[in-house]
Amino acid sequence: MATLRSINQNDLRNHNLSVVLETMMRRTTPLSRADLAKETGLTKATMSLLVSLLIDNRIVREGMPIVQSVYGRPSTPLLVAGGAMCGIGIQINTDGYGYLVLDLDGSVVAERWVEGDLHGADTKAVFDDLDVMLRAQERTLRKHGYTIAGAGLALPGLVTEEGHLIVARNLGWEDVDLNEQALMRRLDVIAGNESNMAAVAQLPGYATQRADEGVVGPNGSFLYISTDIGIGGAVVRGGSLVHGDRGFAGEVGHISVQMDGPLCRCGRRGCVEAYAGRRAIVEAAGIAHGADAASQESVDEFFRRAQAGDARVLEVMDRAMRAIESMIVSIVNVSDLDVVVLGGAWAQLDDARLRAMERHVQDRILARDVVHVRVSRAGGGARPALLGAAVTGLRRFVDEPLAYLKS
Repeated sequence: MATLRSINQNDLRNHNLSVVLETMMRRTTPLSRADLAKETGLTKATMSLLVSLLIDNRIVREGMPIVQSVYGRPSTPLLVAGGAMCGIGIQINTDGYGYLVLDLDGSVVAERWVEGDLHGADTKAVFDDLDVMLRAQERTLRKHGYTIAGAGLALPGLVTEEGHLIVARNLGWEDVDLNEQALMRRLDVIAGNESNMAAVAQLPGYATQRADEGVVGPNGSFLYISTDIGIGGAVVRGGSLVHGDRGFAGEVGHISVQMDGPLCRCGRRGCVEAYAGRRAIVEAAGIAHGADAASQESVDEFFRRAQAGDARVLEVMDRAMRAIESMIVSIVNVSDLDVVVLGGAWAQLDDARLRAMERHVQDRILARDVVHVRVSRAGGGARPALLGAAVTGLRRFVDEPLAYLKS
């Protein structure tokens, strides 16, 4: 008979602290101690002790008391405090690499990006440069009183939970043991696919103070589509990422939409990526070729010409949109999701084209009479995967707050 693990007081307090933090972060308006006790089901005495611990560690601060009625006692709202806890996001992409430091209150503390074509770049050289950059940044953070909760790394490829990069074709990297890199070991970095990281960034209140309603709610279910040099995806159900049995779920860019279509880097023909990837559309439109086609300037020029009515660009855009729509229809039919979030290059689509894409998908899904699909642009700025990597690092504190707090 298996022995049951006992739960000690620290386990219980850690769990309760995590619940309190999540409850605060998932609300767009501040809660008082009494509000938090009611929301979480914890006693007022327990809540008072937990909040005091969070205030003493500069994680929470008190706002201005609010008088709710003539006879009632003032209510003191509690807010997530900035300046104490942060997470580091790292991204290595085909167009460069860099980092972002995210405060628990949701503000960006620091950010740096190094532009460049990374296809075929030396793995160790990239990681060594990031290590140097981040060592200097860490010294600055600690000087200003920050504790680093954790770090996440977003990569455009298949990454195992053990930190093994199987392949990143658009980087030209295969069979890379990420744990051999000093940076990964020093910061105990959580590595993952860039689409998964970007999807996490769409969940408001996941590891930072929730500022608004966001594209989806904290417990939302949606398909995230990353449209960059390559095209990737992630499925989120009930606010949790669907990893798959081996962590490789979401490689939607290699769904074939035409069996005799153009050759993809993966070796198959007619993949969505070969029609709608950033490099593919820029080259097909004759704007740039080779390494230049991967630049942000080239894709910005593509969408500028589309707005100006360039016939060749519009033809390429129409073909790419049909490929993306076909992919979405197939995924909606298989997954029964009704929210699609577009990130990356195709998030630049104007409202009219975005709504047209939504209508075309709606008209072609099998359950069109009862399922109503919504297609939205991603939040998280120009690099949602970088933000998601920082959120992933910061989530370590939310899950295990006692590991970082002084009693």
